[in-house]
Amino acid sequence: MSGRTVVVTGAESGIGAACAAAFGRAGDRVAVLYHSDTAGAEASAAAVRTGGGEAITIQADVDGEASVDAAFAQVEAQWGPADVLVNSAGLNMTGVTVRDMKLDQWRRLIDTDLTGAFLTSRRFLTGRGDKNGDAAILHISSIHAYAVRAGGADYCAAKGGLTNLVETLAIEEAARGIRINAIEPGMILTPMNARAQADATYRATLEHNIPMQRAGNPEEVADLAVFLASDRARYITGARIVIDGGLSLMQAIGA
Repeated sequence: MSGRTVVVTGAESGIGAACAAAFGRAGDRVAVLYHSDTAGAEASAAAVRTGGGEAITIQADVDGEASVDAAFAQVEAQWGPADVLVNSAGLNMTGVTVRDMKLDQWRRLIDTDLTGAFLTSRRFLTGRGDKNGDAAILHISSIHAYAVRAGGADYCAAKGGLTNLVETLAIEEAARGIRINAIEPGMILTPMNARAQADATYRATLEHNIPMQRAGNPEEVADLAVFLASDRARYITGARIVIDGGLSLMQAIGA
């Protein structure tokens, strides 16, 4: 299924960058959407081209309706309507409890991690118009959509809401051949886990809780994304695919 038009948000680093490169290796045209890291976006685009795909970079604020619309309009002007959307843009939990959390912080994370998913999904769909045929939206969610943590109310609420958005979209768009799924990673070595990347001792204390005894890497998530966007997954929609080395199975240990 090479030659598709793929939009990846948050593609300047981490899972988004790995997804962009993986779709490039599949021979796709990849729009690398990024927030502020121009150098990171250019590196992602270079990886797409090295893998055999085409790439453009587009600055976009996923929490802004006009910015999202302009980004998709640029993609459509160059390549036509997108066939795949990978929504990887997002912010991590702050560690601030509800009693201490400012409203601005709550809104900032919800706007990026949940409203951004709504805006990009809606623009992907309206850009396709009444066109039927195989297409896919993949949202990078988290095991914290259901395995909550103290200090993560903003993040966990956003990811929990994303679950319902994915499932609702899946029902609404199934008849058009558009599949919508969520990928729920656990501990993945990305800039969101900068301390674990840099400090092997600290990372080992976290990996001790993972049945597979290691953190995942972004490329493993990207491989799953490419599969879910392919015709090999043509009967999968509304699914939440966990990729966490078994970490979420450990919730009740010690209870």
